[in-house]
Amino acid sequence: MKRCYSTFKKPLNSNQLQLFSLESCKSMNQIKQTHAHLITTGLILHPITANKLLKVLIASSFGSLSYAHQLFDQIPKPDVFIYNTMIKAHAVIPTSSHNSMRIFLSMVRVSGFLPNRYTFVFVFKACGNGLGVLEGEQIRVHAIKIGLESNLFVTNAMIRMYANWGLVDEARRVFDWSLDQDLYSWNIMIGGYVGSGEIGRAKEMFDEMSERDVVSWTTIIAGYVQVGCFKEALDLFHEMLQTGPPPNEFTLASALAACANLVALDQGRWIHVYIDKSEIKMNERLLASLLDMYAKCGEIDFAAKVFHDEYGLKLKVWPWNAMIGGYAMHGKSKEAIDLFEQMKVEKVSPNKVTFVALLNACSHGKLVEEGRGYFKSMASSYGIEPEIEHYGCMVDLLGRSGLLKEAEETVFNMPMAPDATIWGALLGACRIHKDIERGQRIGKIIKELDSDHIGCHVLLANLYSASGQWDEAKAVRQKIEVSGRKKTPGCSSIELNGVFHQFLVGDRSHPQTKQLYLFLDEMTTKLKNAGYVPEFGEVLLDIDDEEDKETALSKHSEKLAIAFGLINTPPGTAIRIVKNLRVCADCHEATKFISKVYKREIIVRDRIRYHHFKDGFCSCKDYW
Repeated sequence: MKRCYSTFKKPLNSNQLQLFSLESCKSMNQIKQTHAHLITTGLILHPITANKLLKVLIASSFGSLSYAHQLFDQIPKPDVFIYNTMIKAHAVIPTSSHNSMRIFLSMVRVSGFLPNRYTFVFVFKACGNGLGVLEGEQIRVHAIKIGLESNLFVTNAMIRMYANWGLVDEARRVFDWSLDQDLYSWNIMIGGYVGSGEIGRAKEMFDEMSERDVVSWTTIIAGYVQVGCFKEALDLFHEMLQTGPPPNEFTLASALAACANLVALDQGRWIHVYIDKSEIKMNERLLASLLDMYAKCGEIDFAAKVFHDEYGLKLKVWPWNAMIGGYAMHGKSKEAIDLFEQMKVEKVSPNKVTFVALLNACSHGKLVEEGRGYFKSMASSYGIEPEIEHYGCMVDLLGRSGLLKEAEETVFNMPMAPDATIWGALLGACRIHKDIERGQRIGKIIKELDSDHIGCHVLLANLYSASGQWDEAKAVRQKIEVSGRKKTPGCSSIELNGVFHQFLVGDRSHPQTKQLYLFLDEMTTKLKNAGYVPEFGEVLLDIDDEEDKETALSKHSEKLAIAFGLINTPPGTAIRIVKNLRVCADCHEATKFISKVYKREIIVRDRIRYHHFKDGFCSCKDYW
C-alpha cells in the first residue's frame, strides 16, 4: 500500500471533503472501497482524511480496530492528532491499554512529536483502565517535564487514574495541589471515594461543593445505595428534587434500587409516574431497576405486566435478568423457567447473572433435575464457565432438597477453593434437615477457613437448638460471647406514610412500645385459640418454662413489625415487612395464622425470598 502514496500537501476543498464523506459508510465493505479510492487519489496522505477514516473504523459498530492499526502503520507521517486517535481507541479497552503506551512511546521517541494535553488525557485513561501504577507515574513525570501537569484537563485525567486504581488519597493530593479545579474535578473525587466505599468522605466533599450538577447528585445517591444506606439515599433524592437539577435515568435507577431494598412501594410508584410524565428515556438498565423495584416490593405480577405489555420483549439481557430474579425470589420457579425459555426464542443471550437467577429459581422450587440441567448447559451451550456464585446456587439447591451428600461432593469438586459462604449454605441445609454429624464437620471446616466467621457458629448453635441439644448449643454460644463478636441482630422494617419504622428483637425503643406489647399479648391469645402452636425449636436458649419460651418467640422483630402494621393501618390493607435475616419457622407459622385471623395479606421479604401470607397459607408452601 505504501507505493501508492505520494506527497500530498494541498488542502482539501469543500467538494473533495463532501465527496469523500466517510460518515455515509454503512458497512465494512464500503469503508474498504472508500479507503482504496483515497489511496489511488492520494487523498489518504492528508491528515484530516486519514484521521477521519481512523475514527470511522474505530467508532462505527461495523468497524475494526485491527484494520485501523493496519491503516495507521502505513501512514508515512502521522501527525499528533492521528497518534491521539489511536491512543484513545486503545485506552478504552482494558485488554488493549498497553497498546496506548506503545503508541505513545512511538510518538515521542520515533516521531519526535511533543504530546499535547489530549495525548496525556488519553494515555492516563489507559493507565487507569488496565496498566499499572509504574506506567502511570512514568507518564506523570513526562507531563511535568513539558509543563502540562498543571493543565486542568491533565490533572483531571490524573485524578481519575488514581481513583480508578483505588488510590484515593493520592487522587486527593493531586486534587488539592491543582491550581485550577472545575465541577468535573469535584465529581471525579466524589466518585473515587464512592468507588472505594468511603461514603463519609464523599459526602463531606459533596457538602463543600459550591455548584452541583446531575452527576454530583447521582454519584452520591448511588454511593449510599452501594453501602446499603437506602434511607439516606432516598432522603438525598428528595432533596435533589427540591433544590437540585432534574434527575436523569441513572439517578432514577439508584433511587429505585433504594426503594426496592426498603420495600418503599409508594415511593417507587411515584418514581414510575415521574419517569412517564417527565419523558425520561427508558433504557434497559432503568427498566431493569423498575422491574426489580416492583418485584422486591412484592408486586411481581405488576412487574410482569410492565415487562410484557408496556415495553415489549426485544430488549437486552438486564430486564430479563430482573424478571427471572423476581420470579425466583417469589418462589415462582415455573414462571422463571418459562421466561428463560422465551428468552432463547427471542435470541437474547443470557449472561452469568441470568444463571444465578435461574438456579435460585430452581432452588426455591425444589427443581433438582432442572437445576442440574441448566448448570451443565452454562458451559456446553452458552460458553459461560460457572463461577463460585453458580456453585453456591447448586449447593443451596441440593442442600435444601435434602441431597446433603451430593451437595458436599459438589463443594469438594469445585474448580476453585470454596469460601465460607459456600460452606455456610451447606451448614444451613444441615440445620434444616437436622444432620448434626455433617453440620459439626462442616462447622469445623468453616472455623479453620475463617475463624472470625460468626455466622457459622450461630448456625451451628441453631442446629443444636433445633435438635434439642441445649448443652451443645449453650457451649457454642458461650464461645461466641467469649470471643466478643456478635451476630447480626434480627431487624424488621415497615413503611407507613413515607416513614420507615424499624424493630429489633425485643425492641422497646418505639414510641408505641406499650401499645405494641399489649397488642402482642392479645394477638398470641387469638392465634392459640385458632390452633397456633409455638415452634419451641426456634428458641435458641435452654429455657425450661414453656411460658418463657413463648415470650421469647413473641419478641421476634417481624412480629413487632406486623403488630405495628395491624395497629396503624385500616382493616384489609396489605402489610409489607422487610427482615434482614431468614424468617424462623415459628414466625412463619405464626404469620400464617395472623393472615387468617386478622384477614390481612402479609408480604414478608427475608434474606432469602418473599413470603406472601394469605388466608392461613404462604406462597412458599412451607419450603424456604
